[in-house]
Amino acid sequence: MDDIPLSLLFGALGVLLLFSAFFSGSETALMSVNRYRLLHLADEGHRGARLAKALLEQPDRLIGLILLGNNFVNILASAVTTIAFIRIAGEAGVLIGTVFLTVVVLIFAEVAPKTLAAFRPERIALTAPYVLWPLLKGSYPIVRVINLMANGVLRLFGHRGGERSDAHLSQDELRVLLEHGGSLIPEGHRRMFLNILALEDVRVEDIMVPRNELRGIDLDSDPEALREELARFPYSRAIVYRGAIDQVVGILNLRSMLDLRGDTPLTPALIESRLRKPYFIPESTRLPQQLVEFQRQRRRLALVVDEYGDLVGLITLADILEEIVGEFTTEPKANTRRIEHQPDGSVLVDGRIAVHSLNRRLGWELPTEDANTLSGLIVSRLEALPQPGDELEIEGLHMRLELVRDNVIRLVRIRPQHGSTTENQ
Repeated sequence: MDDIPLSLLFGALGVLLLFSAFFSGSETALMSVNRYRLLHLADEGHRGARLAKALLEQPDRLIGLILLGNNFVNILASAVTTIAFIRIAGEAGVLIGTVFLTVVVLIFAEVAPKTLAAFRPERIALTAPYVLWPLLKGSYPIVRVINLMANGVLRLFGHRGGERSDAHLSQDELRVLLEHGGSLIPEGHRRMFLNILALEDVRVEDIMVPRNELRGIDLDSDPEALREELARFPYSRAIVYRGAIDQVVGILNLRSMLDLRGDTPLTPALIESRLRKPYFIPESTRLPQQLVEFQRQRRRLALVVDEYGDLVGLITLADILEEIVGEFTTEPKANTRRIEHQPDGSVLVDGRIAVHSLNRRLGWELPTEDANTLSGLIVSRLEALPQPGDELEIEGLHMRLELVRDNVIRLVRIRPQHGSTTENQ
């Protein structure tokens, strides 16, 4: 050893420190890289991503390889440093070499490469496997023995291995990922993804058109009134009933009447011949389930009934889609649940809007247990029939009733005292 030039010893030390930095940085990069980005690149055929994916599928072997290599080069670097500094400073060289190597390893082989890997994990994680994979193949017997011994120790503490607990994303985790880590996804698409996740918490009764707002065609009307009603009907599908809205006969698609000539007598029997059997659903049905049922039944409209079988409302496929993509402009204005931001900072809200929808669109946290609509929520808090000019405060939101019709609150002015009122749709 005394014949080895100091320049060669320090050169070897530099090479060993480079290997140590490589192992340290590779460990941090591979453990912090975006797994789903890695899966995407692997599916597209990126060789580095495929190798990294294969290494991460067995993290115990990867960690064993990295630590084996890192400890080997660090111990060898310690031996080289000790020899070099003993030749320079004699017996004091042991202490000097220890201090020197501690500082150098800490800065150049640990903190610096791991910090770089934490900020640039993808770049390192896609290149390091080209070196780590051959090393794993060459040292597999040693790594395997180390893993067996380490796993034996872990079993003493109750660890039995198996699938990683973070291998899959829950709905809540996916929601947080979209809210805080989805900057590369267009804002509109991100909102739709979040709205889809929110559907699971919404029931049909939260967004249905209530019974008192339903419009239909009464077959008991005289023929002339029946023809006028069909001509003025604002929707493409109509509830057809006899006498009262509860006595539903069927659902009429108005396009099925377009082939009739102008002089064709419009009789109840003719309309009944073109009806489709009504489709009833319970008000407690969750929206994702109902969306699937609409697709399976090939339906666009359903009548909502309560636990006693009484008609309580109506829901359409468009209502559910609006929960995902936002309101459609084709809906007649009289039925639009509008939200209008005013110059003074207040918000004019249709009292018939669903509380759930209002919370989602404005980021509020109004309670949804007391009522389905804003009007119902306000009435439950007032504990009296609403009157124009009534004021109250709910969850820090000051509300003033601007328009009340038939004991239903039609327009509310809301002044948020804090928080954002940016509409999310």
